[in-house]
Amino acid sequence: MVAQLTTFAFHGVDARAVTVQVQIAGGSNQFAIVGLPDKAVSEARERVRAALNAVGLGLPPKRVTVNLAPADLPKEGAHFDLPIALGLLMEMGAAPKDLANGFAVIGELGLDGSIARVNGALPAAIGAQAQGLGLICPHANGPEAAWAGDELDILAPASLIQLINHVKGVQLLARPAQGEVDKQTNVFDLADVKGQETARRALEVAAAGGHNLLMIGPPGAGKSMLAARLPGLLPPLSAAEMLDISMVQSIAGLLEQGRLTQSRPFRAPHHSASMAAMVGGGMRARPGEASLAHHGVLFLDELPEFTPQVLDSLRQPMETGDVMIARANAHVRYPARFQLVAAMNPCRCGYGRAAARACGRGPNCEAVYQSRVSGPFLDRMDITISLQPLSATELTRPSHGENSASVAARVGRARAAQEARQKGATNASLSDSALAKLASPDAAGTSLLADAAEKMGLSARGYHRILRVARTLADLDGVDGVCRRHIAEAVSYRPAASLYADSPAPGQPGQMEISPPKRRLQI
Repeated sequence: MVAQLTTFAFHGVDARAVTVQVQIAGGSNQFAIVGLPDKAVSEARERVRAALNAVGLGLPPKRVTVNLAPADLPKEGAHFDLPIALGLLMEMGAAPKDLANGFAVIGELGLDGSIARVNGALPAAIGAQAQGLGLICPHANGPEAAWAGDELDILAPASLIQLINHVKGVQLLARPAQGEVDKQTNVFDLADVKGQETARRALEVAAAGGHNLLMIGPPGAGKSMLAARLPGLLPPLSAAEMLDISMVQSIAGLLEQGRLTQSRPFRAPHHSASMAAMVGGGMRARPGEASLAHHGVLFLDELPEFTPQVLDSLRQPMETGDVMIARANAHVRYPARFQLVAAMNPCRCGYGRAAARACGRGPNCEAVYQSRVSGPFLDRMDITISLQPLSATELTRPSHGENSASVAARVGRARAAQEARQKGATNASLSDSALAKLASPDAAGTSLLADAAEKMGLSARGYHRILRVARTLADLDGVDGVCRRHIAEAVSYRPAASLYADSPAPGQPGQMEISPPKRRLQI
């Protein structure tokens, strides 16, 4: 007789069903786990043995074989402990044979018989629901699993003995309640930013359309301060977006007590981050910062200090919205549709060609420093702006800029227009075919865009990104059509040739004589 239970192996944010088969047969005293287990699964032998001893049961001196099927699917993690232990209880006659009928099981065992929290309870709950099963999970994971739906049967015991008593009818386990939802909080207010009208306008445009933003300026110009205020301008997460984010956070072990949040993620990794930390990977192919910023903001401060390989690894997710981690035995996909915000100094000295504190390493310092960021990466930035430091007079004056609530209201109206028109897609994520229908400029705008494409040497990607930004500017103005003034402002946000080399003289190829507007460009 073989006891069988259902559990899951996690493949990205997907939960794949695994059948746990437990057999106790005559022979030498041995405990074997087969089916491509990793080190954590193999060590389940000792945890299960100790947990059974803690509840007054010992393994018989026979041959115990645990098979995790399908055998060619890698099994990782300690959440296989509980299904293995329940299978042994069923085989030993210490628990009913129908103990786990209609349920999938996940959980890590402690040496005292307690059931510890594991990662991936939400994907497991959704996977169990898709198969018409309930879920047995640790007590600490109950509020998280409850988000899968009210119709899902959930047992969330704190210990092995508690689960056995529930099955015997001695102690009944109540269904866990869903975790709390943290409302969106605006910690940083845009009203704290003094001056920098162009940067404030660019931040509003980026928030309204979900566009990538690059800020270049000397230390203390306010780049990090502006980036920290971007989440306060973004609309709350929808129910679908909240679920997508929570799936990634569950796999990463970031859902404490099943608490969800309506605030969009804001991830700001240090520039020493490795490629695996940024896009995901490692031995167990865990999600990286790009995936943890899904439906939110990924902020890269001191952009050229990141290694070029790490920055270039973001180029594909910036286009496709997901990360595919390839391994010899598996390909794991994680969602990664983030909004990239980056900040950098003009040169290693920090001040570039600023008159007050000019760079002391010569004119090539700026070009060499900025060349650490590749051209294809810069081409994916929708909006690029230069910030200048505030004067002493500006610093002493009180701030008179709009607060985050006022700007967020305009951003919300623009996002609502995109939602109604594009069924959830932001302007930054529009396909080229949809872009041609929704962002086609008028005759004057078409002429200006053609002129800009010729003089600036725009790539096809750069051309389309100008149209996306122009579509957002039209949404902020509350108009249906894209006009010349929208194209002009969008063109002014494209990276200048000085990002790659010394700035050409006005009128030479590579530079358009269009200045970034302080509020709105009137043409």
